[in-house]
Amino acid sequence: MKRIMLWFLFSIFLILFVNGCNQQTHADERVVLRFAYASNAQPVKDAMAKFGELVEDKTNGQVSVEYFPDGQLGGERELIELTQTGAIDITKVGGSALESFSNKYSIFGIPYLFDDIDHFTRVMENEEIMQPIYQSTKDLGFVGLTYYNSGQRSFYLTDGPVETPEDIEGKKIRVMESETAIQMIELLGGTAVPLGSGEVYTSLQQGIIDGAENNEFALVTAGHGDVASYYSYDEHTRVPDIVIINDNTLNQLSEEQRQAVQEAAKESTEYEKQVWAEAVEAEKTEAMEKYNVKFNEVDKAPFLEKVQPIHEKFKENKELSDLYHKIQHASNNEGE
Repeated sequence: MKRIMLWFLFSIFLILFVNGCNQQTHADERVVLRFAYASNAQPVKDAMAKFGELVEDKTNGQVSVEYFPDGQLGGERELIELTQTGAIDITKVGGSALESFSNKYSIFGIPYLFDDIDHFTRVMENEEIMQPIYQSTKDLGFVGLTYYNSGQRSFYLTDGPVETPEDIEGKKIRVMESETAIQMIELLGGTAVPLGSGEVYTSLQQGIIDGAENNEFALVTAGHGDVASYYSYDEHTRVPDIVIINDNTLNQLSEEQRQAVQEAAKESTEYEKQVWAEAVEAEKTEAMEKYNVKFNEVDKAPFLEKVQPIHEKFKENKELSDLYHKIQHASNNEGE
């Protein structure tokens, strides 16, 4: 009986010891987060690299980030699906690419939703507005982590500037694969041509399309200024880039690691704001010097009037009207 009791006590000790060792091993285990992304402007690449540096620093090397850049694992749609399944842990995509996963992201496609960059920033950093959007894909396996400014989107054409909506009439304009973007071009009297970013240069060169809409980085980084020399600041949309993370990946991190990742994400956003503004000016200068691109300012009021049906559609949408009004409210309540 005494021998049985001793063996029982020894067994309990052995189990506790092994569990303790396993817990220690798990605590010391190095976590590698797989971060894949498609082609991007340099400021966004720099911000994503900064995120990895911050994560490693904040976790004392316990968590690191491994990158798969420039579309190695596919385009934005494929990268979202890989994040959804957990094949990769993190990706960064344009907000429009998330529309087919959550209709809440379609709000960012509304032309002239934001008054200016300050309005945009207030909205993107408002937790009450953004957390429901970030969490809207949780049931699909991923959530939003932070945003990056991807600038304003304006028109650029091959044969002259855009000064009024009439300059879009009859033109074939490349847009992202977004229903809202397609409707915008149609309301302006043009023909929307949804194309992948890699097809735009050749399509402009061959006359398949007359123009496109994007930020200034399309001009030099993508070379579009070589075939479309007129860039017009109508600034119709500001669609954010969104960093998403697999929900299981996030939940499997320790509380301290999870906090470090979330802090690193927000700090990388602050970093991106600075490098973006500087890089845009450099890109604009190079576009003028290298391709002789001509830039012009635009009176936005006639454009806003033409696209009002899109605003009305969102105002009447039962699921999105509240979100729309919160964003509009932020424009008149600075600091909230």
